[in-house]
Amino acid sequence: MALMKDLRIHCNLIFFPYICPTDFHRISNGLLFFAKSKTFTSRSPYSYLKMKLKNAFIITGFFAAISLSAQETPRMTPEMTQVWEPVSRIVTPGRAPEAIIPAPSDAIVLFDGTDLSKWQHPNGNTPEWVIHDGYFAIKKGTGDIQTKQLFNDFQMHIEWRIPADVQGTSQGRGNSGIFIQGMYELQILDSYNNPTYVNGQAGSIYKQSPPLVNASRPPGEWNVYDIIYTAPTFKADGTYRTPPRITVFHNGVLIQNDFVIRGTTEWIGHPQVREHGAGPIRLQQHGSMNAPINFRNIWIREL
Repeated sequence: MALMKDLRIHCNLIFFPYICPTDFHRISNGLLFFAKSKTFTSRSPYSYLKMKLKNAFIITGFFAAISLSAQETPRMTPEMTQVWEPVSRIVTPGRAPEAIIPAPSDAIVLFDGTDLSKWQHPNGNTPEWVIHDGYFAIKKGTGDIQTKQLFNDFQMHIEWRIPADVQGTSQGRGNSGIFIQGMYELQILDSYNNPTYVNGQAGSIYKQSPPLVNASRPPGEWNVYDIIYTAPTFKADGTYRTPPRITVFHNGVLIQNDFVIRGTTEWIGHPQVREHGAGPIRLQQHGSMNAPINFRNIWIREL
């Protein structure tokens, strides 16, 4: 009898209220009777107990699943998608060009050193970035700028410079970016003696592909990106039929070799595939307090 009482208390704690006290009374009395007679049939209390316990397990599991699904899914943080190793090998590039190399005859010149007429604020307003002697500089607090013209496949040339008096460390040192079709970021950063996560250093496809090598010049010297880009195509359901691909030379050194871009370059979270058509070239005004980055000699050839 003590065994039956213990069984009732134990089961009632676990499955209450799925097995009521009346059921336990029937089961416990029946177990005593059948234990003495050693007669077991399909209608025995053992079968009844088995049925009740099975139902209790099903109901308990159902509510446990609801409880788990109701819990908040842990949110991702920027650190979860940072990659720190292996560190890209350093390659010293050739000397920076002293004079601007003219664009090819069939190129669309996006900046010739005189004005920003080919550019606009993302909202369509006139950009407020500052033009100096043959180059322009980011103006803090005015936001990004992007080309008025939209592009698909192209070859692009752009020169950029981190000011010699740049301050900060890691991502807070000379941070900007080139958003291809407004979607996919080729990182700009002072990566000369400035450790950071490798999929966020200069020449990386942000949070996706570190550069094959680090070919950065020191602050105060001009860096050059030459980019070959193939735009994606999409299926009817909005997924990639052919994903975007990119090849990049940094100061004449290959750093991205026909890399397949997996989707948008997110600061937090994983790449997202978003259907789009032709898009602008967008230059980022990063939120960190950097010295204003300079740009010059920007041209593009549609392919």
